[in-house]
Amino acid sequence: MGQTLAEKIISEHTDHLVKAGELVIAKVDVTAVQDGTGPLTVQEFKKLGKEKLFNPERTILFIDHASPSPRKELSNTHTVLREFSKDYGAVLSDVGAGVCHQRLVETFVNPCEILVGADSHTCTSGALGAFATGMGSTDIAVAMALGKTWLKVPATYKIEVTGEFNEGICSKDLMLHLIGMIGADGATYKALEFCGDTIENMEMSERFTLANMAVEAGAKAGLFVADEKTRAYLKERGREDKFRTLKPDTDAVYERIIKINAAEIKHTVSCPHTVDNTKLAEDLNNIKVNQVYVGTCTNGRIEDLRVVAKILKGKKVNSDVRMLICPASKDVYLKALDEGLINIFVEANAVILPPGCGPCVGVHAGTLADGEICLATQNRNFQGRMGNVNGEIYLASPYVAAYTAINGYISAK
Repeated sequence: MGQTLAEKIISEHTDHLVKAGELVIAKVDVTAVQDGTGPLTVQEFKKLGKEKLFNPERTILFIDHASPSPRKELSNTHTVLREFSKDYGAVLSDVGAGVCHQRLVETFVNPCEILVGADSHTCTSGALGAFATGMGSTDIAVAMALGKTWLKVPATYKIEVTGEFNEGICSKDLMLHLIGMIGADGATYKALEFCGDTIENMEMSERFTLANMAVEAGAKAGLFVADEKTRAYLKERGREDKFRTLKPDTDAVYERIIKINAAEIKHTVSCPHTVDNTKLAEDLNNIKVNQVYVGTCTNGRIEDLRVVAKILKGKKVNSDVRMLICPASKDVYLKALDEGLINIFVEANAVILPPGCGPCVGVHAGTLADGEICLATQNRNFQGRMGNVNGEIYLASPYVAAYTAINGYISAK
């Protein structure tokens, strides 16, 4: 009986062939925390009585969720991470460096590795062909101390996408379509293995978006076979020597196979207050917005900013709309500066935020007022997500976000 990609990667980290449903102890290559979950992880690690980290060079602490800090309580939690980094030799990604998930794929994670992080969107790194998953702070503390973790090997859904997208359609539309199809709990504790010629033709930025939102369908991981595009991305990031690939067996056993025709995907929007509450953008042009947010670990990459800049160039953001743009990392920010994208945004009256999570988690920068509506390129629209339970969040692609900012209502043209 063949193995899925998830089973193959986990098998390499347990030294025996695993199968779905099996409980295993697996070696961990990279551990990560952020400023929301990290202080608790540090606390739990110290309770273990360990004098050192198992692998300090691959233990990464990110300050990105409240970056820079908007109040003293959060500043104090940042201090906890900075001091832990100095005391134990962990790597610190400080204010302004960017969102943890973008930084992880840029610098820290390689194909066929296992990454565990104290953040649900850790699954983003699955686009590199790694098994990447989010866990609780206590589990991450143990992984930091021992270099291994326990998990149940997930069953796999094979997501086969074929054909070409229509103009302006992207992987964000595909993922929202998929989540709307199977539901926010439709793949609970499954691995989503993406394949098909549409996936093979995707750039890495589009794959990162799909992997990032796998958890919004309840999935444990979102996985891609590392290929030549993966190799090219690693080469650009200075670690081509880390490229390798594993492929699922032709007789691998999948719990479910979902086939999607890319040509049938339209501009898709998630409506409040759940990601699976999806509708077509063309049916929502009666929804006026107060704020448009472009950024996050889902769609804050340079390719996303290029899409927005192309649409905004020579135009102005609607006078009734605040448009916030937040590069996902310092590297993305620098590229946007070099390419003149920041000039386009500022001339269009958009506001540029420092690299990080920005308004997404609702602790600073862009908190909604009562009754306000925001269209965002982020991955979640739960009630209160952007800091106000009386606000509403719609999720869409950068393409839809740009046109919505110009028109003042949800639109894709």
